[in-house]
Amino acid sequence: MKANMETLDRVVRTVAALAIAALYYTGRISGTIAIILGAFAVVLLLTSFVSHCPLYTPFGFSTVKAPKA
Repeated sequence: MKANMETLDRVVRTVAALAIAALYYTGRISGTIAIILGAFAVVLLLTSFVSHCPLYTPFGFSTVKAPKA
């Protein structure tokens, strides 16, 4: 898998996942919405750790800057 996520993209995804986790552990979210957001947070963390977003690939989208020539 070729990396298609820049550092800022990875940081934003990690912060969003941590925010969802904080909402769950403080009791702000529960039930079905907690399950859905929890699954979403896991996907955000996984994609940020591997630096590859599968949804970017079909659209040819990448946040990685092209190397200077």
